[in-house]
Amino acid sequence: IGRLLEAGGIAVIKVTRLDGKVMYINPQLIESIESTPDTVITFTSGKKHLVQEDAETIVEQIYTYRRNINFRVLEG
Repeated sequence: IGRLLEAGGIAVIKVTRLDGKVMYINPQLIESIESTPDTVITFTSGKKHLVQEDAETIVEQIYTYRRNINFRVLEG
């Protein structure tokens, strides 16, 4: 949980689609996360993805992402 990854210079978080495929997403583009009972991530574009992780896990990844980004700013 909470591992900050980078893809092409953009920090992302890792989630797993219901079909088992891994997907890396930019948490800054997430509009909402719902448990219905599957976890649905809605992006600012309106696109939605169903993922295996529960909403709390994704929120923890976002918190870690933001802490790491803020730490980088303070270091720089």
